[in-house]
Amino acid sequence: MKRVLLKSLLLTVLVGALSYFYTTLPAVSVLKNSNPKSSALMELRDQENKQKKLPVSRQQIWVPYGKISDHLKKAVLISEDASFFSHKGVDVNELKEALKKDFETMSFKRGGSTITMQLAKNLYLTPSKSPLRKITEVIIAWQLEYSLSKTRIFEIYLNVVELGRNIYGVEAASRHYFEKSAVNLNPLEAATLAALLPSPRTGLRKNVLYRRNLVLARLASVGHITQEEYNRVKQMRLFQKVEEDAPMLPEP
Repeated sequence: MKRVLLKSLLLTVLVGALSYFYTTLPAVSVLKNSNPKSSALMELRDQENKQKKLPVSRQQIWVPYGKISDHLKKAVLISEDASFFSHKGVDVNELKEALKKDFETMSFKRGGSTITMQLAKNLYLTPSKSPLRKITEVIIAWQLEYSLSKTRIFEIYLNVVELGRNIYGVEAASRHYFEKSAVNLNPLEAATLAALLPSPRTGLRKNVLYRRNLVLARLASVGHITQEEYNRVKQMRLFQKVEEDAPMLPEP
């Protein structure tokens, strides 16, 4: 009898905890028709700047999906989430590998994140590597996939993703780095922005250059650019105004 009561009590607590958890999740359906004015990551960066007594100055210019270069879309997909348009928000195989690696190292560092999961984290969560945050990220990703089209998810991601210190979205990044709109980016410039995504604030020039050429090689492998174009542009310097091995995006 005591055992039955204990099981019943545990079940009640579990149901209550799950109910509370779901009621605290964000209402992502509002993103169907309205663009997010801010994100959890932006607010975190603002707070960090305030603590360091630095200016809080965001660079962000929202542009619709059709006003973003196809070269850039392809470069981001091929570097961040090649199966984006075919999965349901979570790449199960990649997530399994990530969790396996995290469990083996007890580090919880490998993300296994799709573009949808990255968007969930950027909009609503902290950069914490805890298992609970990862579970929340997965659930919000599923919500996004259920509520929004793939194109809308990708559009929001491209407009809020961090691409430098106080730089958010591909339009602001395009103007900052190349002095042109995101719709006019060529494959080389697109690959450069995609290469910034893993370390947008602290990347060293040589690391970004390596990633840029890797993205270009992948674009060539799928026929988006020719082998001749790849051989030519991979020799080009990244940002001539930046000294070799100096922090590419120094503190303001």
